[in-house]
Amino acid sequence: MTTTPDPIDHEALRTKYLEERDKRLRPDGNDQYIEPSGRYAHFLDDPYVTPKEREPLTDEVTVALIGGGFSGLTAGARLKEAGVEDVRIVEGGGDVGGVWYWNRYPGAMCDTAAMIYLPLLEETGYMPSKKYTFAPEIFGHAKRIAEQYKLYDKALFSTQVTKLEWDAASSRWIVHTDRGDAFRAQFVAMGTGPLNRPKLPGIEGIESFEGHAFHTSRWDYDYTGGDPNGALMEKLADKRVAIIGTGATAVQCIGPLAKAAKALYVFQRTPSSVDVRNNHEIDPEWFKTLGPGWQKEWLENFATLQTGGMANEDLVKDGWTDIAQRIRGRMIERWKQAGGAQIDADFLRRAFEECDDEKMTEIRARVESIVEDKATAEALKPWYRQLCKRPCFHDEYLQAYNEPGTHLIDTDGKGVQRMDKTGIWVGDTHYEVDCIIFASGFSFGSDQIRGTGFTTVGRDGLDLGDRWAEGMQTLHGMHVHGFPNLFVIGPNQGAFLISNITHNLTEAGTTIASVVAHARKEGAQEVEVTPEAEQAWVSQFQGNRPGFLGNPDCTPGYYNNEGAPIGPRERLNAAGYPKGPVAFFKYLEAWRDSGDFEGLEFR
Repeated sequence: MTTTPDPIDHEALRTKYLEERDKRLRPDGNDQYIEPSGRYAHFLDDPYVTPKEREPLTDEVTVALIGGGFSGLTAGARLKEAGVEDVRIVEGGGDVGGVWYWNRYPGAMCDTAAMIYLPLLEETGYMPSKKYTFAPEIFGHAKRIAEQYKLYDKALFSTQVTKLEWDAASSRWIVHTDRGDAFRAQFVAMGTGPLNRPKLPGIEGIESFEGHAFHTSRWDYDYTGGDPNGALMEKLADKRVAIIGTGATAVQCIGPLAKAAKALYVFQRTPSSVDVRNNHEIDPEWFKTLGPGWQKEWLENFATLQTGGMANEDLVKDGWTDIAQRIRGRMIERWKQAGGAQIDADFLRRAFEECDDEKMTEIRARVESIVEDKATAEALKPWYRQLCKRPCFHDEYLQAYNEPGTHLIDTDGKGVQRMDKTGIWVGDTHYEVDCIIFASGFSFGSDQIRGTGFTTVGRDGLDLGDRWAEGMQTLHGMHVHGFPNLFVIGPNQGAFLISNITHNLTEAGTTIASVVAHARKEGAQEVEVTPEAEQAWVSQFQGNRPGFLGNPDCTPGYYNNEGAPIGPRERLNAAGYPKGPVAFFKYLEAWRDSGDFEGLEFR
């Protein structure tokens, strides 16, 4: 016998969502987080390598890539393919990989399918082992790219850029580092990424805790035991462990912690939306059947479906495309019911809200079906639209709360009240713990140069921070007037495809290689966007709310400026191409292929 699900009261959900949002609104927005300092200053250090002594460099390269994550690696690969051999990566970590160099916490894996998340799979001939691969494999792929394209040859690791300075007399950038380097580069690409500096919650008394503490991006296996490959963290068998945060990182590491710790206290301000992961191994025989150009096809298919477009087949088949297909189906259904009436903004909004309400109702029901303790299950239910926070997909997270030693400490949206030398306070209750793990993420403010750790000074001494004081000003999110030969790599003011960041990066790398190759062919010393082209590009984003990232109804999080007001500056800093990611990628490809590079001056 089948049962018909109760009809959804959409208006009641709107009310509930707003009530839960209001609990979490804070006047300090992103300022609620702090940089690691004092007893936590070492969270910025590299625990994995000891920097090798070397002499400072004062040489010159054609292209300097700031950051050795997938942004720098894909740009470097495309440059090498374009015949630009003189490329140098400058990376603060001890190897390439970026966030996948730092993230070695237990259970770490990609949350977008590896077939589209891992860049340059065709070029390297690599097959991911699973639909969602774990961190060691992703780190290994980063090293594979660096080795195949010989990006290690001139790389500088354990080296932090302190200043980029434009020298007009030589048309070169001077790259200053904390190792005393002052080398020159004709072109510089900034690929520091939005997730490069760990942040901490600004909890009262955070410095007073006398037990052990670490950030998830600096996991301390010496203390916990185990390893990044999944071995049991046997040293926690007699430990009371607290983890602060229930975002995407915590969702992945709480399962292994629950199996290892004597007692695990999970401090939650806002529950994550956790859908089915359904990970599985990739069949090598099936993989062999994929023809040339398969990854580009998969990337375009995912981006099309995930942003509401039409495709004959869903190649990726994951939670990201599921909601998009539901919305599209609902739109078609409504369109037929209306006799082919014109589709307007209100039509789209209703279709989106109805499908989202259905999806989130299913996700809340999943919590109830898995978590045995009813009070815990109720506290783990997310009350917001799925895209208000980064959706999570996992098959062990909710199950962890059925472990007898796992305790969810729900703060009802308020967060941890304070810390003292022995533990954590929530309301009038004190939790004494041996170790605190901060799963508080990385700096992801609306300030696009926040967290880079260096200044960028362009023509006539203009600082990039001052240039962007009122918001980003770019062409394609990449070129900035007053900063010749500089490329900014990121999704903002470009595709803004947040569901698959690496797609943005590979397109940027291809574009950078095309521009540099054209400049070398023309004998140009400088490449710079004209002020008119920059302004025309930026004008598209002014006055428009940046999609769900600016949705005032959303529960606070890094997707929506932590609930702080979205003004003109924030709109510019969180803007995407108005016609969507797929249209942007097609536009950018045509812009490159034309050979005109409209909007740029080659001097």
